[in-house]
Amino acid sequence: MYQLENVLRPYAWGSTTAISSLLGRPASGGPEAELWIGAHPDSPSVATRPDGSLVGLDELISTDPAHFLGESSVAEFGPRLPFLTKLLAADKPLSLQVHPRLQQAREGYARENAAGLAADSPERNYRDDNHKPEMILALTPFQALCGFRPAARSRRVFEHLAKLLDLAVIEVPEIISGVVADLSMSDESTALRAAFTRLIDGGEAVSAATEEVVSVLRSGAPMGQHTAELTALQSINNEFPGDPGVLISLLLNLVFLDPGDAIYLPGGNVHAYLKGFGVEVMAASDNVLRGGLTPKHVDVPELLKNIEFESLGVPHIWPSTTGLGQDVYVPPFREFQLQRIELAPGAEPVPLAQAGPAVVLVVSGDVVLDSPKSELGLAHGGSAFIPASEEPVMVHPAMGSTAPSIAFAVTTGQEN
Repeated sequence: MYQLENVLRPYAWGSTTAISSLLGRPASGGPEAELWIGAHPDSPSVATRPDGSLVGLDELISTDPAHFLGESSVAEFGPRLPFLTKLLAADKPLSLQVHPRLQQAREGYARENAAGLAADSPERNYRDDNHKPEMILALTPFQALCGFRPAARSRRVFEHLAKLLDLAVIEVPEIISGVVADLSMSDESTALRAAFTRLIDGGEAVSAATEEVVSVLRSGAPMGQHTAELTALQSINNEFPGDPGVLISLLLNLVFLDPGDAIYLPGGNVHAYLKGFGVEVMAASDNVLRGGLTPKHVDVPELLKNIEFESLGVPHIWPSTTGLGQDVYVPPFREFQLQRIELAPGAEPVPLAQAGPAVVLVVSGDVVLDSPKSELGLAHGGSAFIPASEEPVMVHPAMGSTAPSIAFAVTTGQEN
């Protein structure tokens, strides 16, 4: 087992305190948006060898993938750690985005390589050849946009906006009337595609309509049954005035998660995290196609090719508790699953729900990881990589602990 040091990403939208507070570390003084725990080559964790020397986790795994990952993982996912774990702390909205499915990622990555785009080019859509399904487990109240709502529900919000503008003696912008017409189409997939495309391609007309809508709402116009969506719209506009993503937010499910709630996001799902702190797990990829709420590269034609234009309910995922005391979140993806471990002082050890390689992060108290081959103590804020060859691993509260210990563990998904 290998203790890890992990890379902090200081994106401007990040909280200045959430990650450092959880891990019991001094704050950096700047935004701390994401802590990456894994072997992604963009920001690999650094592992401590038994002799005290340091090595990038990606480099360590490459020396003997079968030993570190297990033969079944290598056969299914290749010689790389198939998942990436993050602490994500958002004080401001992240970009409106979608992740590609596997075949689209492979084709897009090959196409951009053949075109000669540099690996770090801001014009790139595909940073690697992998898909990026993901899940987020809320540690604090968490707010997100996730997937399309039924077209009829979204139409009612835009009809309400048109009514408010009319009552304020403001001519209803053509872009608003057009979206209402789009969402009235009988085929829902066609309706959602038409409304989304109209807004993402609307340019100055969308910006002007957004300004008028926000002005009317700020004047105290009644929001009626749409208070949550229209309050979120104003908050998003505060950060990205006039951006197409502001009105597009009304096409999407507005999700509020309590601590312990989780959602999963397959490829093709349009989403944006708005505010909150959580544990995020994903397939090991950095492929993001953005559609708004960002100063970064937006490729609308490529974005539209990757979106699944269908309405869906909020994709919640609930933990299952095994007879061994394991609380496990198992999304419908083979690359990863997440286990939450809570141990009272002096409690019996809990087995790690492990299927191949694993990473562990301690967010409260101190624990000991114990396998037939080795033992490793992790203090509050510590993390470790556990090779597949270390199975089985037991998680103990540290000797002398006086407070509960809490850890998260990520491993590849169990066989169905």
